[in-house]
Amino acid sequence: MQPEPAPNYSLIRRIAAKEVTLFFASPIAYLFLATFAAVTLFVFFWGEAFFSRNIADVRPLFEWMPVLLIFLASTLTMRLWSEERRTGTLEHVLTQPVPLWQFVVGKFAGCLLLLAIALAMTLPLPITVALIGELDWGPVWAGYLATFLLGAAYLSIGLFVSARSDNQIVSLISATAVCGIFYLLGTPTITSFFGNQAGEWLRLLGTGSRFDAITRGVIDLRDLYYYLSIIAVFLALNTFVLERERWATGQRTPHHQKWRTLTALLLANALGANLWLGQITALRVDATAGNQYSISDATHGYLQQLQEPLLLRGYFSGKTHPLLAPLVPQLRDLIQEYEIAGRGRVRVEFIDPAANPELEEEANQKFGIQPVPFQVADRYQSAIVSSYFNVLVQYGDEHQVLGFQDLIEVKARAEADIDVQLRNPEHDLTRAIKKVLQTYQAGGNLFDTVQGELVFNAYVSPAAALPEQLVEFQQIVSRIIGEMEENARGRLTTHFIDPDANGGSVGQQIAADYGFRPMATSLFSNESFYFYLTLAQGDQVVQIPLDDLTEGSFERNLEAAVKRFATGFTKTVALVVPAPAPSYPQYGMGGGAGPRFNQLESFLSADLNVQREDLSDGQVSGAADILLLASPKDLDEKQLFAVDQFLMQGGTVIAATSPYGASFSSRSLTLQRHNSGLAQWLAHHGLSVDEQVVLDPQSAAFPVPVTRNVGGFQLQEMRMLDYPYFVDIRSAGLNRDNAITADLPQVTLAWASPISIDSEKQGARQVTELFRSSDDAWLSASTDIMPQLEGSGLSAFAPQGERGSHLLGVVSAGRFESYFAGKPSPLLASEPEADAAGEGDEAAPEGETDGSAQSTISGVIDRSPESARIILFGSNDFLRDQIIQMTGSAGGSQYLNTLQLVANTVDWSLEDAGLLSIRSRGHFNRTLPPMEQNTQMFWEYLNYALAALALGLVALVQHRRKKSIERNYLQLLAN
Repeated sequence: MQPEPAPNYSLIRRIAAKEVTLFFASPIAYLFLATFAAVTLFVFFWGEAFFSRNIADVRPLFEWMPVLLIFLASTLTMRLWSEERRTGTLEHVLTQPVPLWQFVVGKFAGCLLLLAIALAMTLPLPITVALIGELDWGPVWAGYLATFLLGAAYLSIGLFVSARSDNQIVSLISATAVCGIFYLLGTPTITSFFGNQAGEWLRLLGTGSRFDAITRGVIDLRDLYYYLSIIAVFLALNTFVLERERWATGQRTPHHQKWRTLTALLLANALGANLWLGQITALRVDATAGNQYSISDATHGYLQQLQEPLLLRGYFSGKTHPLLAPLVPQLRDLIQEYEIAGRGRVRVEFIDPAANPELEEEANQKFGIQPVPFQVADRYQSAIVSSYFNVLVQYGDEHQVLGFQDLIEVKARAEADIDVQLRNPEHDLTRAIKKVLQTYQAGGNLFDTVQGELVFNAYVSPAAALPEQLVEFQQIVSRIIGEMEENARGRLTTHFIDPDANGGSVGQQIAADYGFRPMATSLFSNESFYFYLTLAQGDQVVQIPLDDLTEGSFERNLEAAVKRFATGFTKTVALVVPAPAPSYPQYGMGGGAGPRFNQLESFLSADLNVQREDLSDGQVSGAADILLLASPKDLDEKQLFAVDQFLMQGGTVIAATSPYGASFSSRSLTLQRHNSGLAQWLAHHGLSVDEQVVLDPQSAAFPVPVTRNVGGFQLQEMRMLDYPYFVDIRSAGLNRDNAITADLPQVTLAWASPISIDSEKQGARQVTELFRSSDDAWLSASTDIMPQLEGSGLSAFAPQGERGSHLLGVVSAGRFESYFAGKPSPLLASEPEADAAGEGDEAAPEGETDGSAQSTISGVIDRSPESARIILFGSNDFLRDQIIQMTGSAGGSQYLNTLQLVANTVDWSLEDAGLLSIRSRGHFNRTLPPMEQNTQMFWEYLNYALAALALGLVALVQHRRKKSIERNYLQLLAN
């Protein structure tokens, strides 16, 4: 072989320009581009039902590209070499004294330009989505990159096929077949016939599966090299085929052998490099907003806390459901990212239980992992196969198991159109790691997780001033705190202080600092005393509550107080919800009509300890870190006192409340007055919920059953109706500067009431608005909330009165004055009733007491520390199970945004930003704003018009280019 001359780039440009000119010389070119644009738009708006899909992304644009590009590439390339061979001009090309690869690259470059023109005509689609909703542009650009590379790979295949035939139709069919084979290799249609490992290898070879990985927003070097290697291989084969045409003899010469050897080496290196790069997972770029597919800083923080090896073991069956199979490599890649981030502290294993009977037995018996039956299809029949899709997280002797119910999210657009994706795998895995880490740490010395020194202060009056039961309780406190001080090894200091000493200066100080007032045993007692227990570190002070004055109770409350200053312990949420509706089976009435909050409790329980709280005793459990009031109802004075004193102890009270509550059944929907018992207490602290309901044209859909008569049959279907009582809060309505709402894409509040703030009563407290309705919202005091339909089937609710934005969520933080300041404790109110009831009874003999009767000991804390917070949401119903199900049915998937809002609120209150930062990184979050049908039609028809305009611009440019070429040609002839 002679040394190749330097590349002639002008020749490559001339060949590319010639191919483009020939393409547009025929009306078929414009017909082809018009057809491509029309098919793309039809698939986007009709095939994938963009507006019904209700997601602000352009994945429907790319989902069909692997198939459309097969026909586009085959059509563009079918005539390139076949026409040259049929007309005899190929001999002229073969006799040119230039390398043939320059002709190949020139034709390939011309085809790439035509591909770019076709793709450019689809750009109005993502621009439209960006104007309508909040579009993440990262996956869009990644999708266009994947489309361009995939199209280039198909073009290279088409060029090679065209060089093998002199018939354009044969080239078209052959190229379509070869490209189709490459596409089908990685699809479930083929991979479902094989085991998990073999299916994964096929997905690595399939052009479509690689394409899906990039369009998610992850640009992986392995995927880029895969497409580039296909391009290089088929362009090399194209050049080799043409080079063989030059050989005058069929004998093998050294020159011919070198060509064969170089081509074979190129093929082998391309294949080998793909296999080698398949083992590398770190060379990738996450193009999504918020880096949804990258390990977050929060996860790195938890992995750095590991003191022993953490085991992540994936149990994935070789045979599983076709919709789950593509998720396995995604999950494997993410788990391997944990191994890399762990830097030797994380061990990763992947097993097929069917191939490892011993590990399968261990999984069944030790970890409780059981296979799930799925219906799958093999080569010859459908069958029920029990398969595994689980991840084990084990740290020391603690473990957590994640199943497919924990890892995936299903979005059903129709009965036969189901989209299955990993829900938020990093959050799920990190949450499990956090759990086993905390549980393992909790098994050791409690103070091993405390940073710094704690100070225990007991503000206790002398024994002579204390009631008898408190004298005994003081001895219990002294003994237990002494034992804990020894175990703390210098990290706990204890002080017993008499507040009345030195003229009562300490009593005055704690009254000013903490609002501690003297206690009493009854309203009529003239004797008072102090008995307050606190645990402090720096400026943070936690009061240890006095429950039943028993040893066990004090130990629990003391440990709970220590855990407030510790890291790695699961926090506790005290949840207060209305009592279930009574059941009357004799009248055919059940108790299921009342509000239920099971989904809220289940969602919070994934990360926190959630306990139902009974406030009837006037106290909140000492183990509670957060008090959550979900639709509280008819709180009496004792219950209100419990809420108030929890706040005065520096706690956080989260309240979802409104003067109205919805009552609905299968046939009726009404709005009723709802007395929470919190109205005066909130007003005392400068917060009030107005007795009106917010209606907003920016609203979520309400599912309404509609019965239609079709051919004499009564068919019932669900119609999604715009319902202004379901306030849809998004974009500017969410406070992006607060961690609670910063990453939330949207929140729906049902039958919400506006919140008013009294600035004078707030004083120096910090008030933070979390979210508001849109500027077009209005207020109504009407209780008629039934969905209304006009004759056209649209909502009949019309704006009334003044329109404006209304506050629906707020945080008030700082020092609060107790609602009961200056008043006797409500817990003592029952004492005189008891005395009155016993009046006239025969007195008990002196020295004898009723052991069952025990005096109530109570005091009032007048003010809170600066750490206290009230977080108020103006809706009773947005966290109810029924409302969450309704909102989810409108979008075709499980609705989690409101639950994420509450979980974010709890994490923010606990200053636990770890899971909060990655909780909202899941799928199906960016939804479209509510739009009327006329608006949807406008955007759809606008895209059709823009596509036609783009085609006209292409024609105009080509016309001017043609005129310019003709003028240059005439000037050349004239000269």
